[in-house]
Amino acid sequence: MTDAAEFREPLQQRLELALQMAAEASTLILSYYQSSNLAVESKRDASPVTAADRGAEELIRARLAVAFPADAILGEEFGEQPGTSGYRWILDPVDGTKSFIHGVPLFGTLIGIERGTECVAGVCHFPAMNETVWGGRGLGAWWRAGDGAVRPARVSAVDRLSNATVCFTTVQGYARVGRFDVFESLVSRAHLLRGWGDCYGHILVATGRADVMVDPLMNPWDAAALVPIVTEAGGSFVDWMGQPSIWSGNGISINRGLATEILGITRGKAGPLGKST
Repeated sequence: MTDAAEFREPLQQRLELALQMAAEASTLILSYYQSSNLAVESKRDASPVTAADRGAEELIRARLAVAFPADAILGEEFGEQPGTSGYRWILDPVDGTKSFIHGVPLFGTLIGIERGTECVAGVCHFPAMNETVWGGRGLGAWWRAGDGAVRPARVSAVDRLSNATVCFTTVQGYARVGRFDVFESLVSRAHLLRGWGDCYGHILVATGRADVMVDPLMNPWDAAALVPIVTEAGGSFVDWMGQPSIWSGNGISINRGLATEILGITRGKAGPLGKST
């Protein structure tokens, strides 16, 4: 067996399990969706959390304890669990909890898989839309839409910001990090700017339905699953300085034709008409 095959087989096994777990978590999450008596609590950072968030992560952790007990886990709701296998699962059971709370279907379950320090596979499932996008290193990126059809996920070929659709989560996020100048630059230069936020915006980029997603505030569990999906779809997931990191506190999903122009803005070096200085 070649080194590539030795890597691919355990990765494929984990990716298949991730798809199964996302589907199982979906049933639990939807049991709370648009419920009139859904209880919402605030965490220490003032972000909301519900029984759906906690229950979905507990479900995934229980499945992993049986299938891959030596793997490490990092989850938004229950923190870090060490492992010895060299693999780590990074979980965001309900990414876009605010959308979930308000009955908006643009929330997703994110399951990322690290090998060493590299994000090598990821699944994003949208329970309310029955849509899934997944990818793994050397395994491609794939999109199963609500009709059940599976097709390759590919980023767009748009190469000018003036022709691009740019997604964002909240305007306030740019102000919170003191970079409202970035939002203003995107407003003045992009063809369309749309608040299709959280993981949904990033997945729109991975499937070619949008061209850029610029997030000023991200946690590792928001980003880990996106890296292999966007990369295998032909794009890039990088931080605002252009580094392939999930730990920088921000992130961009982008097709490669727009990278120079967008990074010129996020690095604070955009000149007139979006040209880098």
